[in-house]
Amino acid sequence: MSIQFDNFQKFGKEQVEATLKTFGTVSKGAQNIAVEVADYSKKSFEDGTATLEKLVACKTLDKAVEIQADYMKTAYEGFVAQSTKLSELYADLAKEVFKPYEGLYAKVKSAAN
Repeated sequence: MSIQFDNFQKFGKEQVEATLKTFGTVSKGAQNIAVEVADYSKKSFEDGTATLEKLVACKTLDKAVEIQADYMKTAYEGFVAQSTKLSELYADLAKEVFKPYEGLYAKVKSAAN
């Protein structure tokens, strides 16, 4: 009986350690994602401001259309790249969050058999 209680207590301790490790991983991952979003927002704002300055300074309608088209193309490509980067960060975060529990799952599964 004492051995089962010790095993249960050890499993509980491992569970708490895994949970604490997960909290740290989520915190770090969320911070990385927030930094990426902030950097992208800043760059996007700067690019938009620069484009607006170019539009105000241009003399012809053709040039204005060209500037706007270039901006839209660049903004779209940047958005797609940023979306890809963020999806990779979220996928990596999900993988890292569940790593501490992989060992525990294997122990529970082997103990059940």
